[in-house]
Amino acid sequence: MKAIHQLSTFQNILAQYALDQPLHRFLAQYYRQNKQMGSKDRRIASRLVYNYFRLGKVLENESTEERLIVAEFLCNEQGNSFLNYFKPDWDAHIHLSLEEKLMLLKQQYPDFALANVFPFAHELSDEIESPKFFRSFFIQPDLFIRVKRGQEKRVAKLLADAEIRFQTINMQTFALPNGTKLDQVITDKGIYEVQDISSQKVGEFFKPQKWDKWWDCCAASGGKSLLLYDEQPDIKLLVSDNRESILENLKERFALAGIRNYQRKCFDLTENQDLFLHDYEFDGIIFDAPCSGSGTWGRTPEMIAQFATHKIKFFTELQRKIATNVVKYLKPGKPLIYITCSVFKAENEDQVNWLCQQFDLKVAQQSLLKGYEAKADTMFVARLVRKN
Repeated sequence: MKAIHQLSTFQNILAQYALDQPLHRFLAQYYRQNKQMGSKDRRIASRLVYNYFRLGKVLENESTEERLIVAEFLCNEQGNSFLNYFKPDWDAHIHLSLEEKLMLLKQQYPDFALANVFPFAHELSDEIESPKFFRSFFIQPDLFIRVKRGQEKRVAKLLADAEIRFQTINMQTFALPNGTKLDQVITDKGIYEVQDISSQKVGEFFKPQKWDKWWDCCAASGGKSLLLYDEQPDIKLLVSDNRESILENLKERFALAGIRNYQRKCFDLTENQDLFLHDYEFDGIIFDAPCSGSGTWGRTPEMIAQFATHKIKFFTELQRKIATNVVKYLKPGKPLIYITCSVFKAENEDQVNWLCQQFDLKVAQQSLLKGYEAKADTMFVARLVRKN
């Protein structure tokens, strides 16, 4: 596909995309409807669209075409036919560092402001280093996998034999290029989990004891529960979510991992569940709160265009409703693990302060996991202990 046709395809996709669904779903539908596009054409089109959204609100007064060229220059480390056609002098400088590229752009566009990448900067948690965070949007996050204990050498050999570049983060964690087709390389899905490195690190806050009773109250497809079991398999576990379909996904993941001894319930925790839970007491509760997801927008940059500041209030109120119906089942002296994949202070530090004041909890441990420094998601986690 020639560069001029690549631009035309990009413009067509952008015109049809209504920002009402995840971009990857829309693209899958678009490619099904345009079967004449080969795999290379699809890869290029996806790259152009994702890179465009990585700009956020940068140079929003410039034309769409001009902004796309800027995005391609910032987000790529190797030359390509698109940039070479529309801006050959930039393509010749594609190997410059990101800092050097930003300086060059500032010279050509006096209105260029890095802060416009993320137009919600005034809402950020205090620990976020804004310039680093903004620059991270021009870098594609890695794909991280957590390997089942005892299978590390096997997985490393499979990746090496397939000539897939990977980095060993720790004994069980590998980082791979985003888009790696793992299912074509590792056919045994029971020996690894796709899980961001920041998500894996929250497991360090669990500290379960043998025969403890734990509740993963917003379990989704069970990623945090799998971490919990990996650390201490001899626990009693209740998992819940308000979506039966996603609990079915959890059931499949647990079966692949060999986990069968657990309870599963479909709850709407914005409502009181005393009828079902009145006899329950837990030694630990994982509250992976529904949130803005702003710490993951490096993977889904289209969310920058979809999001509005008023939604932060919606999520904080939702988190508080759920907490009200959850914390009362926590034993004194035991931990609530509060987790978000958000970079917003209102969902993180401010929410922890509210939880402590409202439910007689104290902070035992708290951290902002700066994934933007490691080509990963940024997350927040706090271990809150209920006072005796």
